[in-house]
Amino acid sequence: MILRREYLGQHPAVFRSMTGLTVEAFDRILPELLAAFDVDRRRRLDRPDRQRAQGGGDAFDLTVADQFLLTVVWLRHYPTQEALGYLFGVSDSTALRAVRRCLPVLEAQGKDTMRLPDPGRLSRKPLPALLKDTPELAVIVDTFEQRTHRPRRRQRSWYSGKKKAHTLKSQVAVDENGRIVDVGRSRPGPWGDLKVFKRSGLAGRLARARVGVLGDLAYLGVDGLVKGLRGASPRRKPRGQDRPPEDKRYNRAFARRRVKVEHGIGRLRRFQALSAVNRHGRQRHEARVRAVAGLVNRMLDQRAA
Repeated sequence: MILRREYLGQHPAVFRSMTGLTVEAFDRILPELLAAFDVDRRRRLDRPDRQRAQGGGDAFDLTVADQFLLTVVWLRHYPTQEALGYLFGVSDSTALRAVRRCLPVLEAQGKDTMRLPDPGRLSRKPLPALLKDTPELAVIVDTFEQRTHRPRRRQRSWYSGKKKAHTLKSQVAVDENGRIVDVGRSRPGPWGDLKVFKRSGLAGRLARARVGVLGDLAYLGVDGLVKGLRGASPRRKPRGQDRPPEDKRYNRAFARRRVKVEHGIGRLRRFQALSAVNRHGRQRHEARVRAVAGLVNRMLDQRAA
């Protein structure tokens, strides 16, 4: 059966499996996507050197709503263009054009859902006494790596010894409710997490917003990295000594606070476009991560409503 919104929406379980969204969540964001798509289309077509009137030429085979459905299915399952076109009853080139049209809109909408925690809001949770030295209001930062095809040039700079493969590294920051608040640029897999954090510019924005940052042992030294930034990471085991019991208790409490970022990355990587081997080059990889982050945030918002 050819996939279309009107048909697939009649089967909510299948719709959720194909897109990662409920029918209600998709229909809720669709008007915003259609409006943004129309603005972007007018921007593309309204150019001074245009010779053909707008609306000329062959009509696109899919409605705009079905183009967004196709793109979300592509992000969720990451099929080849030929398989994606077959599912929607269009050619592989039409499927690719739909993805290229809709992905920037989904990326922009995803970025709109990302907000740093507001220090003025009275929604802070009381911290255990063990964590009294950590920032009361903070985001949790971590990275994940996705395999990519071997580059033709500078192969070693993309080879991750940890993954034993050429990879792209993406930085994700979540708040303590699990919502994704920032996605950094995709970087070479061998880069250290702290280096990625420094280059992302997130440290300065957190310091200005008076929000702290939490990370794992890869973020040792993040506290005071820029003026006004408070940070914390687990306590390292003393060299040649047993770990003190108070450090074990602290690290357990810290891990319970930091685990939100692991859950956030897990939600992102359920979309195969961020889990399977990257087939679409390294440029604009972060556009996919931000688009998926926006979909994940929308689902979390629906659950909280």
